[in-house]
Amino acid sequence: MSTVIPFDQAGADLALAQLRAGAIIAFPTDTVYGVGGNALDGAAILQVFAAKQRLPSVPLPILLADVADLALVAAHVPALAYAIAAAHWPGALTLVLPAAAHLPPELLAGNRTVAVRIPDHAALRQLIRDLGAPLAGTSANRHGQPAPSSAAGVEAQLGGRVPLILDGGPSGADQPSTILDLSGASPRVLREGALPLAALRQWLEKEIE
Repeated sequence: MSTVIPFDQAGADLALAQLRAGAIIAFPTDTVYGVGGNALDGAAILQVFAAKQRLPSVPLPILLADVADLALVAAHVPALAYAIAAAHWPGALTLVLPAAAHLPPELLAGNRTVAVRIPDHAALRQLIRDLGAPLAGTSANRHGQPAPSSAAGVEAQLGGRVPLILDGGPSGADQPSTILDLSGASPRVLREGALPLAALRQWLEKEIE
């Protein structure tokens, strides 16, 4: 059975203890509910794949607390990435960047890029700051099933597979984030999600330096 508790200070303290012990948790975001663990802990990352019943062949995105943390997870952060981040973070936009060499192979699944986002959820960002490490987080659903927008939805799909579920009420959106790839010569949309493409139009014709 999973423990479901409110995402208040007591819940955050318990979640922090779980993460520091190498466990995974489920949590609300500004989009759908997520499941994740310490992004620098390969064993925790494998737990995420096991909970979702997904093969570890697809890289996991990273959730950050602050824009300054980009330099800790990316080998190179182009000026365009900082400009886009200033316009759309915190928010429902994931940026794909060249991955830093120290990131665990379990996280990258053979890729040389990493997907990063700063969620528009103050309590979650504070939890990441308190952890002192990025959070490897993906939607809290079984592979192939709809992403849940409530703690009850997480429990229905992942109950017993995730030790702790933080209940923050209904999520901010019923879609995952939009994904923009900045690892090549020009921006490329990989997925349209909660942030509409119209909001990104001004960036799509820029060159990446």
